[in-house]
Amino acid sequence: MMDSEVSVLLHCAAWSGLLESQVQVELSERFNRQTDPALEREIDKTWTERVSKEPWLFNGSKFRLHSFCLASSTSASPKHPSCTCPPQIPVFDRGENQEVKSYGRKRLEENICTSNSLHHSAPNGLDETPAENADEHETGLLLTLRLGLTCYKDYLGTNWSCRVAELRQLGEAEFGDPLALLAQPLGVGAVLCTDDGQVVLIRRSQKVAEAGGLLDIPGGHPEPKVVCECLGQTVREEQISVGMMKPRAVVSELFSSVCAEIRDEVNIPLGSLGQPVLMGVALNHTSAGRPSAEFYVRCSLTCDEVRKLYWKGGAEANESTDIVFLSRAEVMQLDRSSPVWSELCPSAKGAVLLYQKVKPEQQQNNQLIGSGDG
Repeated sequence: MMDSEVSVLLHCAAWSGLLESQVQVELSERFNRQTDPALEREIDKTWTERVSKEPWLFNGSKFRLHSFCLASSTSASPKHPSCTCPPQIPVFDRGENQEVKSYGRKRLEENICTSNSLHHSAPNGLDETPAENADEHETGLLLTLRLGLTCYKDYLGTNWSCRVAELRQLGEAEFGDPLALLAQPLGVGAVLCTDDGQVVLIRRSQKVAEAGGLLDIPGGHPEPKVVCECLGQTVREEQISVGMMKPRAVVSELFSSVCAEIRDEVNIPLGSLGQPVLMGVALNHTSAGRPSAEFYVRCSLTCDEVRKLYWKGGAEANESTDIVFLSRAEVMQLDRSSPVWSELCPSAKGAVLLYQKVKPEQQQNNQLIGSGDG
C-alpha cells in the first residue's frame, strides 16, 4: 500500500519487534546536522518570526537520527527466538521516496559495520549478506541507531522550510547526503492495545502545531535533557552536548519516553503499561521525511477503563479532544480504501503500516513463554 505522506524506513518483522535489551545507540557529533552560513541566518530569522507570533514556542533539544544498522534475521538471540519468518535481511520498502534512499545508499560506505557494531541492512532491496558477529548472538543486540543532536528551532527552519527541496539538493552537492542539512528529529509513537483487544487513537486538537483535528497515536519525542537529568546533570537545553550522555541511558529514554507520552496524553498509569516493543521507524513526508520510532505497547486495562481515565484528563489533555477505539482486526485491515484512513495523521499511518507488517503480539507471546519457563 502506497501513501505519499508516509513510508517505512526500517522494520523489525523478522523478530516481531525488538525489546529494549536488543537495541543500542551510537552517539556522535558526526551525526549532527551539517551547517551552512546562509541557512543558519534563515533559520534564525524564521524562528524569530514564529516566536513573535507564538511566544509559547520552546526550543528544546532533540535527538537526530542519522543512520542505523540492522542485523539479519539469522542473528536473533536464542533468548528471544521470535523470528517466525524465513531467514532474510529486513529491507526498505521498494516504493520508497528519496528520503528513504538517503538513509541507505547515500550512507552505505560510512555505515559498513565493524567488528563491534551491527550489520547494515541492505539498501533498497539489494541482496547483501552481512557477516556474522558472535558477540551479537550472546548479547541479543539487533539494532544500532546512530544519533546526533538537533533542536526544535532547526526542525522548523529546515524540515518545514519552503526551500526543503533546495536544501536536499545542496546537501547532496556539498555533503553527498540530501538529508545533511535537515534537522530530522527522532519522534516516538505507540500502537497502544487495551486488554480487550482495542487499539487507542486520539483526535488531535485544532490548536496543535501539526495535523490538527486528525486521529493520531500517543507520541512525542525522547528528550536529551531527561537523559542528562537521569545522569545527575543539571543543564540548560542550549548547553546539552553528546558528550554529556551515555548510550544505554539514551536507549532507556527512547523506550520509556513512549510510555510517558501515553501517561500524559491518555492518562494511563505507567504501572498499567507493558514493556514497549519497537516495531521500526517510519518517515513523515509532510515534514520532509521526519523519522519516528514506532512501538507496540500492551495495556492491562479495558477500553472502558481507558476511556474513563482519558476523560479525567492527563498532563497533556489539551493536545487532544476525543478518544477513539479500533479493534486489532480493524487495524490489521486498514488501507487507503478504508474511510478512517483519511482521518489518520501521518504518524498514525506509519505506525499502522509497521503494526501490520511486524505483528508485534508475537513478541509479547514470547515474553510470556519465557517468563513461564523461568
